[in-house]
Amino acid sequence: MRRLIAAATAALAATALPALADPDPADWDAVLDEARGQTVYWNAWGGSDVVNGFIDWVGAEAEERFGVTVEHVKLSDTAEAVTRVLSEKTAGKDEGGAIDLVWINGENFAAMKESDLLFGPYAEALPNWQYLDPQENAALTADFTVPTEGMESPWGMAQLVFYHDSARLPEPPRSMPALLDWLEENPGRFTFPQPPDFLGATFLKQALIELTPDMDALSRPVSEADYDRVTAPLWDYMDRLAPNLWRQGRAYPQNATRLIQLMADNEIDVGFEFNPNAAANAIANNQLPGTVRSHVHEGGTLGNASFVAIPFNANAMAGAMVVANLLLSPEAQARMSDPDVWGLGTVLALDKLPEEARAEFEAVERGPATLSPEELGPTLPEPHPSWMERLEEDWTARYGVAP
Repeated sequence: MRRLIAAATAALAATALPALADPDPADWDAVLDEARGQTVYWNAWGGSDVVNGFIDWVGAEAEERFGVTVEHVKLSDTAEAVTRVLSEKTAGKDEGGAIDLVWINGENFAAMKESDLLFGPYAEALPNWQYLDPQENAALTADFTVPTEGMESPWGMAQLVFYHDSARLPEPPRSMPALLDWLEENPGRFTFPQPPDFLGATFLKQALIELTPDMDALSRPVSEADYDRVTAPLWDYMDRLAPNLWRQGRAYPQNATRLIQLMADNEIDVGFEFNPNAAANAIANNQLPGTVRSHVHEGGTLGNASFVAIPFNANAMAGAMVVANLLLSPEAQARMSDPDVWGLGTVLALDKLPEEARAEFEAVERGPATLSPEELGPTLPEPHPSWMERLEEDWTARYGVAP
């Protein structure tokens, strides 16, 4: 799938699009008028009941407040949406496209941006953009190091957080070297989802960041780096880690859900997720015992924003912008950050909110397994998206097992 996207983007990269068409995001009243009665086909990952429930709430709010209908087109892989838009452009379908809004990140955004497949810029003209502080949070305007330039709007913050059962492991390892040392003394008590699962690939990137002698290389395309030198410490580390993993590295869990199950079944002592509230959510859902606590590695962990983008040929551009703006509203952000709803981090700067809106966030109850913003520590920037695919391929060749 990724090779297909890469080939298509290369073929279309030189194709120019006409200037930005109406609706004009700077004329918000006109956007609202045009959006009323539109149906927005939002292509978004559909693999989580929690996420699907939040999207359903967004749809209900959009209908009631703005007369916009939201249809959630559930994806298993965002590349499906990218391929659809590429196919429409190849066929000359420059308006009336099947996708109005897409939840997108990383290499998929880079592919769409490179091929001029996106409407915009629009994000920074949204009325609720006033509540963001991109100077304090660079992840709001750069997607895996690729500048967004207003072509996508952030709507949720995620950060890699580890979790452990404090009843079995009072002091967890807080760095990649410490994790290896602990695992060699406690073999089989840790694992990670098999790449190319997103969470497994995230573990590889976190390890690379902590171990590489050349962090600067990760901000550039992998083709511009001395790949062997940059990654040599990672593969040396993995050579020692793999035989000490759960089932001696001969099998890997499929995803984050299975990782939680292994923790609940007392098969591992350390897990991780790309949501700071994941452990609290699992405790609330009786998937993990109440003694589970979260921790991060010294020096910080990977983090990024989730974005929504509007394809260049969307049929309901105005409605899509209304939904993107609704996602940035303090009400939606507070609801999203509630562990009982989802528990995803907010993109808003709370000091920019009116007092009443700030109170909504302060009223959210967080369990003992959720770290405070101070405890979360620094957010490390994602490598350039080209690194993930190369790391996944190399890991699979070295350590991968048949599904």
